[in-house]
Amino acid sequence: MKRIFLLVATNFAVLAVLSVSMQLLGIDRMLTEEAGLNLQGLLIMAAVFGFGGSFISLLISKWMAKRATGAHVIDVPSNMSERWLVDTVKRQAEKAGIGMPEVAIYDAPEINAFATGWNRDSALVAVSTGLLQNMSQEEAEAVLGHEMTHVANGDMVTLTLIQGVVNTFVIFLSRVIGFVVDRVLLKNERGHGPGFWVTTIVAQLVLGILASIIVMWFSRQREFRADAGGASLAGRNKMIAALERLKLNHEQPAQLPDAVKAFGISGGVGAGLKRLFMSHPPLDERIAALRSGEQ
Repeated sequence: MKRIFLLVATNFAVLAVLSVSMQLLGIDRMLTEEAGLNLQGLLIMAAVFGFGGSFISLLISKWMAKRATGAHVIDVPSNMSERWLVDTVKRQAEKAGIGMPEVAIYDAPEINAFATGWNRDSALVAVSTGLLQNMSQEEAEAVLGHEMTHVANGDMVTLTLIQGVVNTFVIFLSRVIGFVVDRVLLKNERGHGPGFWVTTIVAQLVLGILASIIVMWFSRQREFRADAGGASLAGRNKMIAALERLKLNHEQPAQLPDAVKAFGISGGVGAGLKRLFMSHPPLDERIAALRSGEQ
C-alpha cells in the first residue's frame, strides 16, 4: 500500500507541477483563451483513462494468463513433480512473508516461468513443462524463487502504476500538441479539425514509444532485483546455474504470449536501439551481477 500511495502521489504531484508550470509560462492562458482547451479537465480525463486500462489489466491478469497459456492450476498434486512444485512454492512463500499463490503448469517446450496477480497475497506462479523436463530441481527452485520475489516485491502492481503514469502523460501531451497545431498553427476555430486528429495520433505514437522505453527500463531493473531475491530464497549458486541453463537453451524461441511475456524469467536478446525495448536484461549481465554481488 505504501508503494501504491507513493507512486499515485508522485503522479498527481507531477501533474500539479505541470499544470502550475503551464500557468506561469502562459501556456495555460493561451490554450484556454485561444484554443478553448480545458487543461484541468484534460488532466483528469488523461489520468482516468491512463490508469483505468492499466488497473483493469492488473485485476484480470491471472484470468488472462491462464487463458493465454492454458495453464492448469494444481489443486491437488497428482504426481511427485507437482507435489515438489507446490511444496517449494509454499516454503518460499512463507520465507518471503506472502500468501500462498496459485501454482500452475502450462504446456510449452521452452524453459520459462511467470508470476502475476493483482496483489502479493493473491498471485499466480506458473512454470512450463519445458522447465520441469529440462531443469534440475535446484535450478527450478531458483526460478521459483525469482518469481516469488516478483510477487513479494509487488512488481506487478508497481509496473501497472508506472504504466498508468506514462499513459497519463501520453494521453495528455498528445492532445495538447494536437490542440496547438489545430487551433494555433492551422487557425481552426470550430471544433476539432483534421489537424487535431492527425497530430494527436502521430504524437501519441511517438510519445508512446518514448514511454515504452521508460517502462522497459524499470522492467529490466526489477529483473536484477528478482534474481537477487531468487538467490536469497534458493541460494546464489542455484540462481546462477538456473540463468546459465536459460542461456544454454536461449536459442529456442519464447512461447509466452505478449500479455505475460514481461513477467517471465526468460527475456530476449538485443543490442543498440532494440535493447531499449527489452523487458529483461541480457542473461550474461544478470549472471555477472549475481557473481559480483552488485544486485
